[in-house]
Amino acid sequence: MPGSASISCLGPWPKDVGIIAMELYFPSQYVDQAELEQFDGVSAGKYTVGLGQARMGFCSDREDINSLCLTVVQRLMERNGLSYDSVGRLEVGTETIIDKSKSVKTVIMQLFEDSGNTDVEGIDTTNACYGGTAALFNAVNWVESSSWDGRYALVVAGDIAVYATGSARPTGGAGAVAMLVGPNAPLAFERGLRGTHMQHAYDFYKPDLMSEYPVVDGKLSIECYLSALDHCYSVYRNKIHAQWQREGSEKRFSLDDFGYLVFHSPYCKLVQKSLARLMLNDFLSHPSPNTVTGPFTGLDVFRDVKPEETYFDRDVEKAFMKASADLFERKTKSSLLISNENGNMYTPSVYGCLASLIAQQTPLQIAGQRIGVFSYGSGFAATLYSLRVTQDHTPGSSLDKLVSSLSDLKARLDSRKKVLPAVFSENMKLREETHHLAPYIPRGSVEDLFPGTWYLTRVDDKHRREYARRPLDDDLPAEPELVRSSVAFIMVLKVFRNPVNQNDPLKLVLSNNLKY
Repeated sequence: MPGSASISCLGPWPKDVGIIAMELYFPSQYVDQAELEQFDGVSAGKYTVGLGQARMGFCSDREDINSLCLTVVQRLMERNGLSYDSVGRLEVGTETIIDKSKSVKTVIMQLFEDSGNTDVEGIDTTNACYGGTAALFNAVNWVESSSWDGRYALVVAGDIAVYATGSARPTGGAGAVAMLVGPNAPLAFERGLRGTHMQHAYDFYKPDLMSEYPVVDGKLSIECYLSALDHCYSVYRNKIHAQWQREGSEKRFSLDDFGYLVFHSPYCKLVQKSLARLMLNDFLSHPSPNTVTGPFTGLDVFRDVKPEETYFDRDVEKAFMKASADLFERKTKSSLLISNENGNMYTPSVYGCLASLIAQQTPLQIAGQRIGVFSYGSGFAATLYSLRVTQDHTPGSSLDKLVSSLSDLKARLDSRKKVLPAVFSENMKLREETHHLAPYIPRGSVEDLFPGTWYLTRVDDKHRREYARRPLDDDLPAEPELVRSSVAFIMVLKVFRNPVNQNDPLKLVLSNNLKY
């Protein structure tokens, strides 16, 4: 057919295109979910056990989607010693819309002004929580295309997830993830291995442009998520089977072929159910599963179930969650650090899970592994794809640098300030009352923000937003470790600025103990 070509006809590609570096930003304050249960008057364990959530990060009126993305991009560039003229494409994925015309990407371009680099392609991509993945695919495709000019691509996924008072509110969160994309990456995309499913549904959407709050059909949303997972896994398996057959192998693909699996995480318990769901798929597609010994032991009673009839079948769910418990502990649980401690970040959610996984492994543990990544966005759009981790785990390797740069995640989470649920509720009310208000001067405390955080200073009468950055060398109260880390960060910046180090733009010289 016109426009198509066989695999053998394709030309040379840049090698191992994927994620070279990552940086995360999450708010400096959080509410405890157990305390929120008491404040909301719900049964103990509803949020902590039922949803699997421990803490939820949130933003005051000092932060918006522009400030979150400004912060995470500048931190990525600084922590990796990168010059802004080394970036040729900047993609943003977000569903936090504060302007129907002007993209977040154009706001971020303020960071590029001193470098003089305006030759930067890419804009915003929006479809609920899937926008970050679409932006990442755009960046990878650019590097692998005839348009590539040899520079890096930069992908930013960011959102502020807030809900009206009620059962959905504890599934909120906020944050941003920035990813540097290029060839010879420690996390390389496996070519041709993407299973995508897209369909129309009103499971979660935001029709009121004057409000931050979505309209949610909770039951339908879960059904859409799980059905998308079924379809994506089926397509992914078909594609990898086709690859293997071309290589002369008749091996069957199963969850055992993933070293790790990460999922978009609206809340942690859904991720655990999702892994169980994939085991159900393996069980039903297997021509003759062993139900006497092994992981499928005792599951023969479910042999004839129809997947589309099991989304809310408690017996199936319970049986396969039990059967997949060991798999969950080994392949997925460590990815839920950010999700459990900070909540749902929407577009960055699955990449926060990826970063959490990497942060809690050694380079040796993840070297050579295949990481399955499931991204879902309501409305709906979903993809299951895989990353192959480089085999090189030696000190100073790209993988070693990536792991080292993320190893402080837990310390950064622990350095946040806990606030009472009443204070959280007041902040939500303030955001609700002032959303899209102009002119407006934010009331939140700048001192409560992490050093290096961009924040909103004012919105003028024409809705134009202005921002400032809290200095990196601010003295931090009451936390000696944070004071030391702030000083360490300035020392690192001095190292980066030293011409001796400019030959290696990706030189990560950060100490493992560097804190937020």
